[in-house]
Amino acid sequence: MTKQTRSQSVTDQLRELVLQGTFNPGERLYEIALAERMGVSRTPVRDALNTLKIEGLLDYETQRGYGVREFGTHDIVAAYEARAALEGLACRLAAENGLTKDDLAILERCVSDGDSLLSSGKLLPENLNLYRQMNVDFHETILRASGARILADLVRQTHNIPFASNRIMVWDDYQIIHRSHDDHHRIFEAIAHQQSKRAEALMQEHVFFAGQVLKKHIEAKARIAEEPGERG
Repeated sequence: MTKQTRSQSVTDQLRELVLQGTFNPGERLYEIALAERMGVSRTPVRDALNTLKIEGLLDYETQRGYGVREFGTHDIVAAYEARAALEGLACRLAAENGLTKDDLAILERCVSDGDSLLSSGKLLPENLNLYRQMNVDFHETILRASGARILADLVRQTHNIPFASNRIMVWDDYQIIHRSHDDHHRIFEAIAHQQSKRAEALMQEHVFFAGQVLKKHIEAKARIAEEPGERG
């Protein structure tokens, strides 16, 4: 593995840890501890920390070093609302442009794979990564099919808000996952039949709903975390 490839790999791993909420808001991140945790030298960790600072995920203070930037629930909701508008537009453009055979095949596979992964009546923990990758492929294929690269760039910026990435989902509630995948079916159908306005509206609701579910999930966890202090 080249130095550049190793640095990119460490950056990707660290970004995923931050986006998943592995570290608490404001928590300090230290090169030595991260290098030991990730089994690499300090150099790629140093590069990763600087990259995530540029992306806005980390703050840097002289003498104190890097810390996880704090985002409020309103930041997460705003990111989802921005994603809803951007990906809705991407759907409309993809429908207007018409899908290529390759993109049509990818979306068909995504819908079929999702059906298989949910066929047991729940999303099994061992299938989470497969479902997550299907979801990413579905959304990114539509962004590419829109023909507007700026939309993909803007959507990726919203992913830099922790929990707003399309890789993050409340996966242990089957009813929510089932509804979300039903959306995939309807969105695909609308794009494939070049129903541009319908496709836009469906995607907007799909992403907005995901944001509202996550908001309730975060608020519920916050209430649980506060309970011991309230009782004491």
